[in-house]
Amino acid sequence: MKKTLLATAIVGALGASAAAQAATVYDQDGTKLDVYGRIAMGIAGGGAEYNSDGQKIDNSEEFVDVYSRLGLRMSQEVTSDLTAFGRVEWRFTGDERTGPSGNGNSGFNEVRQSYIGLQSNQYGTIQAGNFDSFYNQFVSLPFDVYIDRGLEFVGHPKQSRGDSIGYYTPDLQGFTAFLQLKHYSERGELEPVREEGNVVAPQGGVRYQQGPITVGLGFVEDVVRGGGNGEMLGGVVGSYAVNDQFSVRLGYEGREHSDEGFGNGYDIVGLGGTYATGPWAFTADVYDVSEDGADADDRTAWALGTYYKVSSNFDVFLELNQRDQQSIDVTIGGSEGPVNVERADGDDIYYLTGARYHF
Repeated sequence: MKKTLLATAIVGALGASAAAQAATVYDQDGTKLDVYGRIAMGIAGGGAEYNSDGQKIDNSEEFVDVYSRLGLRMSQEVTSDLTAFGRVEWRFTGDERTGPSGNGNSGFNEVRQSYIGLQSNQYGTIQAGNFDSFYNQFVSLPFDVYIDRGLEFVGHPKQSRGDSIGYYTPDLQGFTAFLQLKHYSERGELEPVREEGNVVAPQGGVRYQQGPITVGLGFVEDVVRGGGNGEMLGGVVGSYAVNDQFSVRLGYEGREHSDEGFGNGYDIVGLGGTYATGPWAFTADVYDVSEDGADADDRTAWALGTYYKVSSNFDVFLELNQRDQQSIDVTIGGSEGPVNVERADGDDIYYLTGARYHF
């Protein structure tokens, strides 16, 4: 009961309650269609001072869209135990005028999710298409509480978001096992294709959820084709609801170093908590990040969030994040003067504040 109440408070305060806010446009004879979405605007500033080449960049404030979206959720009862479902969600840039005479792209600019599947209370759920990483949904999710930046563990796009098929079991006395496969295809490419040809990136694991305790353990084959370094990634994350208002979380995630130059390995330890009271919610997380590699530096990252529900559909927020970027060489001077090379950590605090309307 404590976990349920706390989760409801947190989800409501963070504005992730798409299911609760969804408008049912059709519900008859076991067939249902929901429309949901949000329009979100904010001001962002701070963050990195230098790019990876050591060049100074402008990190002043900017009026931004904060992941506005529109989605459809569909389902149909096949039998008393089996339900067919589908979901499609688009992202649009809501802070700019779009179209031929405006800025940006016309209309929607991303198909964020689009998948179909079958759900059975007895046998579990299988789905295929473009959806969030199962590793994120079942392992790193307790730390994924920020609207924008703040999550150092693997997020929802990791070796997912397209050409994927996944399965997870029903609740088995608190345990849920999951497996997902993402396919990278060479079909249609000119011969000769890449040496490795078609590639499948698996991820899987198990989550235990009982009372106030949630623990997830999982792995991801972090293939190079999907932006990884070709090595295995693994993690374990746990959360505990101390009472109806306060929860704490602790997690570890690591990846081996690539000896072939595809990317550093790392070890991350995270500690955080969420406190919710009435219309307010507060989050705080800190990470210790150790990277493997000749030019890698250890660093610390932290994030803070404050959220206030003005109404059931409208909320305002403020988020702060500092990643303590790895130090880089910055050249000062030029042909007309002395040249000095200094070390810069580029650790300005990133901030995002704004408001969202959910429907």
